[in-house]
Amino acid sequence: MSKSFERYQKRKLISSYFSVTLSIGLVLFLLGILGLLVLNTQKLGDHFKEQITISVFFRDSAKQVEIDQLQKSLVMADYTKSAVYVSKEEAAELHSEEIGENFMEFLGYNPLKNSIDVQLNAAFVSPVQVDSIAGVIGEKSFVEEVSYDRPTIELLNENVQRIGLGILVASAVFTLIAVLLINSSIRLSIYSRRFIIKTMQMVGATKAFIRRPFIATSVKLGMIGACLALLALYGLLVYLDGNFPELGLLDDLPQIGLLFGVVFLLGIFIAGISTFFATQRFLNLRTDDLYY
Repeated sequence: MSKSFERYQKRKLISSYFSVTLSIGLVLFLLGILGLLVLNTQKLGDHFKEQITISVFFRDSAKQVEIDQLQKSLVMADYTKSAVYVSKEEAAELHSEEIGENFMEFLGYNPLKNSIDVQLNAAFVSPVQVDSIAGVIGEKSFVEEVSYDRPTIELLNENVQRIGLGILVASAVFTLIAVLLINSSIRLSIYSRRFIIKTMQMVGATKAFIRRPFIATSVKLGMIGACLALLALYGLLVYLDGNFPELGLLDDLPQIGLLFGVVFLLGIFIAGISTFFATQRFLNLRTDDLYY
């Protein structure tokens, strides 16, 4: 009978450990995802900003040497990511492919202009800066028009700021929820052994002596849960990087290492501090209160 009870207690204890480890792992995994979003919000915003194109159209009278000189000066400018020359013939071919027919057969001539498509570095993509850059380029006598989508630039900058602030607020709220969930799981685990705690205290064990094995066990569970969360996070990163290589999610390894280190230490810290307060609570209870 005693062996059967011992096996039951052992299974119950293992089940409790598994539940705590799983809850820690899941919560830290979700917390890690939010951390990735926080770290990559700026990178994602920069990626979309650098898709903004300024199109510089030239007059028919523009000389090729003037166009080449302007292109070279744009390539060397701090604000330029790329500056690609597009001849009117190339533009006509691209436009024909988009609409699915050769529009020049109807018109009898090519109405398009030679142009340079300029993509800016993300730091310079703001309405004021783009207006200034376009104004300088437009002053050239051989430039007919400088075209860009100003409403999209304004909307993009506003949304990047809003999303960044929203993710920071969500991260703070979720961190609090994560602490509460892990604390709740550990408290339930400690609750099932409250009579053991009180028995040890009644035979003369000090509070520090009683707390030590419980904290050590919870720290180990926190480490295991954190490792599971980090493995899942790494798998997610590899998957996203394989499908969206342009985001460069694995390019900044020190940053990723820092995030992984924070998640790992957070798992240890939350598990340890939650166990400390949970055991302290039962140590301070009277024996009669353990039944409620």
